[in-house]
Amino acid sequence: LLAVFQTGRNDKAQEFFLKQASELQNQAEWKDWFVLPFLPTPDSNPTFATYFSRQWADTFIVSLHNFLSVLFQCMHILFFIFCNPVILNFEAECLRSSLVQEENESLRHKLFALQAESSRIKKEELEGEQVVHHKLPAYVANMDRLGDSELDMTCSQRNTAHSLQSRGGFLSSFLSQSKKGPSRPAQPSGASPMQTGSTLLGKKEPTNHQNAKGKEGTVSCKDGKSHFSGIVAGESSFLQQRQKRLQEHGKERKELLSKGTFQGQSAEKKTDTSTAESELCSEMSAERAETSTKIPASSAEPVGVRQEQPFIVLSQEEYGEHHSSIMYCRVDCSGRRVASLDVDGVIKVWSFNPMMQTKASSISKSPLLSLEWATKRDRLLLLGSGVGTVRLYDTEAKKNLCEISIDEDMPRILSLACSPSGASFVCSAAAQSPISHVDFSAVGSMGKSMNQVPGKLLLWDTKTMKQQLHFSLDPEPIAINCTAFNHNGNLLVTGAADGIVRLFDMQQHECAMSWRAHDGEVYSVEFSYDENTVYSIGGDGKFIQWNIHKSGLKVSEYDLPSEATGPFVLSGYSGYKQVQFPRGRLFAFDSEGNYMLTCSSTGGVIFKLNGEEKVLESCLSLGGHRAPVVTVDWSTAMDCGTCLTASMDGKIKLTTLLAQKS
Repeated sequence: LLAVFQTGRNDKAQEFFLKQASELQNQAEWKDWFVLPFLPTPDSNPTFATYFSRQWADTFIVSLHNFLSVLFQCMHILFFIFCNPVILNFEAECLRSSLVQEENESLRHKLFALQAESSRIKKEELEGEQVVHHKLPAYVANMDRLGDSELDMTCSQRNTAHSLQSRGGFLSSFLSQSKKGPSRPAQPSGASPMQTGSTLLGKKEPTNHQNAKGKEGTVSCKDGKSHFSGIVAGESSFLQQRQKRLQEHGKERKELLSKGTFQGQSAEKKTDTSTAESELCSEMSAERAETSTKIPASSAEPVGVRQEQPFIVLSQEEYGEHHSSIMYCRVDCSGRRVASLDVDGVIKVWSFNPMMQTKASSISKSPLLSLEWATKRDRLLLLGSGVGTVRLYDTEAKKNLCEISIDEDMPRILSLACSPSGASFVCSAAAQSPISHVDFSAVGSMGKSMNQVPGKLLLWDTKTMKQQLHFSLDPEPIAINCTAFNHNGNLLVTGAADGIVRLFDMQQHECAMSWRAHDGEVYSVEFSYDENTVYSIGGDGKFIQWNIHKSGLKVSEYDLPSEATGPFVLSGYSGYKQVQFPRGRLFAFDSEGNYMLTCSSTGGVIFKLNGEEKVLESCLSLGGHRAPVVTVDWSTAMDCGTCLTASMDGKIKLTTLLAQKS
């Protein structure tokens, strides 16, 4: 339009407005331009004078040049996008890729399970073969085959009756050199006493056959000896060959006879028929007793291990991005990401499926004392500081959404817990401690800390980030160390520095009951699987189960080692000692509440909770750490349970377990 008026062709301007009037008349920025063709000197009009200046023309040329330059530089990208339909389906490809990754992960877990089952079956078969080899040495089997071949040769030289009688004498004299004494020639139990199968067959022999043979015992023995002497006289060369063949097994016989098997010694010393008869009975009973004690010992050990290990360890990986002691380590509700916090204020958000990868990292200028995942929007983290503030951190945008001030007089935010509905969260604030929380001398002989400072418990709205309620803490305001909701958020259990466990009704917003649980601070509390009881760990080293329907009713009590309850001590060279009081979760349950994961000096330990016998059975030690483990977590969102153990050297072990279905 400017060029038309500068060249004096106003008819072209009127033609432009006639053609474009339907499109331009509804646009506010074009309303003033419709009067342009009717102005005699538009360059002097205040509305249009700017567009006729030299400065505006130069600016327009530069802008047009930059626009075209960028457009031409991106032509190959635009061409590739419009000509390649795969780029247009980027979201569909991402979804398909994620599905394929999940399928690969599930197949990998199945493969690990099948490999573990295959190795277990092979181990059982190998153990079974070892048991059979122990009961039936190789040279005994060779001797039996050797005796059978000799008997066949004897039968070919003698008639049937004499060969049967001589076979009994020959076997009794032959087997006397291998742990057995002389026995009645026709008694089946004396054929191969070292073999369990033969012994059992001898026991099951019909009684009438044994009685018939028993009447002719002495006569048969004498006849057997006479026939055997005749065979030796006639077949001296054959016996020499047999002696040579027997010498091959001499070492094995000596080794076996040197193990205290009194059967062979008694067999060589006893020749009387009646004495041999009694010796045979005693040896058979002794052999049965030996079998009954040795077989369970060899076969019961792997069976006991399988019974005590209800989980198969599929893998154990290490996350080593932290360089100082871990305070908190929590898995989000979906079981896909982990948030970890160390004593230097470094926050790491990382995923482990299908591989370990850091998603977000942040360093806090102020010290951080607590961490908790939001429930509904699991991308958000609640971070409590040591200067009286709570921050809402977006792990995907990697920035703080908001920061609220709790109380200047109580700057330490010791615990945060988000309700399952996601609408609110509780915040525990405490005053400054008169002693350092890393001073080991502040802990008494009973594990009771003198760090009983005033505190308050507050309820905040997650959306508006405004305070809703201030809970009453009787008998006096005290610092709350740990908090936990039940599955629907109607109940809240807390553990305080005065050793009292309090149960709050979140519908009435009041304390329903409270009781003294520990001699010292309460470090960690959790609801049981059925939510009829709560568990607590305190500074006195006790792990106690409480009935929530009757205030102060103790269901069970266990003594845990100091390495599971804290304070945690890391010693080094030249008298270096680092002490850390518990901050995060000290124990976690599996999906059904039958097993518990706790801390130890070298890794996590899984205990079986046996309610009937009221004992803790150590089932599995995860291990893998060189420093004391200070906090644990157990995620059951995936098919395979994921156990997290974090230690004072900044290492976090992620162990994937597969439950063995009984």
